[in-house]
Amino acid sequence: MPAEARAPALRTRLLVAVLGPLLAAAILIGVVGATLITDVVRRTSDRVLGAIAETVQVERGEVTLDLPAAAFGMLENAERDNVYYRIAVGGDLLTGYADLPAPDPAGLAVDVPAYRFARYRGQRIRIAEVRRDLPRINRPVIVQIAETIDNRSALTRRLMIALLIGECVLVGGAALLLRPALGWSLRPLARLRGAIEARDKRARPDFSPLDTGPLPRELRPLAGAFDRLLAQLDTATVGVRRFTADASHQMRTPLSVLKVQVALARRGSGAERHEALDEIGDAVTRLERLVTQLLALARAEEAGVSAPLETVDLREVAAAVITRQINQAIEAGIDLTLETDPVETYQVPGHRTLIFEILSNLVDNGIRYNRRGGTVTVSLQTSQGETAIAVIDDGPGIADNQRDVAFDRFVRLGAPGSPEGSGLGLAIVRSAVARLNATVGFGAADRGTTIVVRFPGTAAKG
Repeated sequence: MPAEARAPALRTRLLVAVLGPLLAAAILIGVVGATLITDVVRRTSDRVLGAIAETVQVERGEVTLDLPAAAFGMLENAERDNVYYRIAVGGDLLTGYADLPAPDPAGLAVDVPAYRFARYRGQRIRIAEVRRDLPRINRPVIVQIAETIDNRSALTRRLMIALLIGECVLVGGAALLLRPALGWSLRPLARLRGAIEARDKRARPDFSPLDTGPLPRELRPLAGAFDRLLAQLDTATVGVRRFTADASHQMRTPLSVLKVQVALARRGSGAERHEALDEIGDAVTRLERLVTQLLALARAEEAGVSAPLETVDLREVAAAVITRQINQAIEAGIDLTLETDPVETYQVPGHRTLIFEILSNLVDNGIRYNRRGGTVTVSLQTSQGETAIAVIDDGPGIADNQRDVAFDRFVRLGAPGSPEGSGLGLAIVRSAVARLNATVGFGAADRGTTIVVRFPGTAAKG
C-alpha cells in the first residue's frame, strides 16, 4: 500500500488534534468534578450532623439534649434515611440506641466533632461524634448522631450525572461544530489546490506564479516555495528549449557539409575522394567542438542552487589548463606561458570545474585567433582585495565597438580568413563567471586582447 494511502486526511488529523486534548480535558474535569462533588456532599451532610451533636447542655446538674423537631427535619429527605443517636456519660448510656458503635473517648478531642463511616443494622452509616466536658459533670459526655447514606449517594449520583451530561454536550457540540469550522479554515488550502490543478487543463505548461488570492500567514511560505519551484522549472525549461534550438541551428551547417561531402566521396575517386574525406574529418571535428561547447554552456547556465563553494588553487588550475592545451599551442605555433608570483598563494572560493572551463575557453580563444608565432600568457594577480586571472594574447584583438557584444551567444568577431568558431566560448565564460559571483571584462592592452576574470577576496601570502 502506498504511503499516501496510509496517511490520514488533514481534516481527520485536525479533528483528532483538537478533540483529543478536549476529551482529555473533559476526563480531567470529570475526575476533579467528581472528587469535589463527593467532598462537598460529605462536608454539607457532616455539618448538619455536627450541629445536632453540639446541642448537648447541662441543666440543674443534669445532662440534657435538646433535639427539636426542626433538627430532625434537617435530616429528612426523599430517600428516607434512618437517623440514630446515642448519648453516654462516661460509659453509661443516657439516651439513644445502646448498640450504636461507640468510640474510644480517649481518641476524641474536646468539642471537636469527628466523623467516620460504620455499619449498623446491615446498613452503611455516617457517624458524627463529639466529646463534651460539661460543668459539674466529672465524666466526659459522648454525643453521637448517625444516619444512613442513601441521600448522600443519591445526591452525589445526580450531581455526577449532571456533570457527565454537561461534558457530553460540550464535547459533542464541539465535535459537531468543528467539522464545518475546519472546512471553513481549510478553504484557502482548497483554493491553493484548485489553482495548482487548474494548470493541468492548459495545453502548454504554465510556470507563472499561482493566482490564489489572499492566503493565511501559514500558507504563504508554501505558496512562495511552490512559486519558486515553478520559476526554477521555467528557467530549466527555457534552458532546454534554448539548448535544443541552439543545437539544431548550429549543427545544421556541419551536418549539411557532412552530407554533401559524403555524397562527393561516394561519387568521386582518387584525389576527389581523399579531399572529401578531409572535409568530412574537418566537419566532424567542428561538430564535436560545437557539441562540447553547447554542453559546457548548458552546464554553465544550469539553474538551481549551486553546490557549496570550495577553495580553489588558481595556480594549480592554470597549470592544468596549460598542460592540456600545450599541444594545441605547439601546433598553432603559439608560445603559451604562465606568470605568477612565487610568494603568493592564489586561492579563491569557487568551483574547480567551472574555473577550469573558464580558463580553457579563454586560452582556446587566445590560441585560435592569434597569429602564428604569437604568445598567450596566463597571468595571476592579487590587488585591492581581489584575485584575478588575466589571459593576454598579441593577436589582432577585438575592436572597441564590438566589445559590448563579444560575450553574447553565437557572436563571431574574427577577421575574414580567421578560423571558424561557434561563437560560444565567451558566452560560456560569462555564464560560468556569473555562477561564481565573479566578474569578467576586457583589460587594457596596447595590442591583442586581454580578458580579466576577477574573484572577490585576496589570496593569502605564502
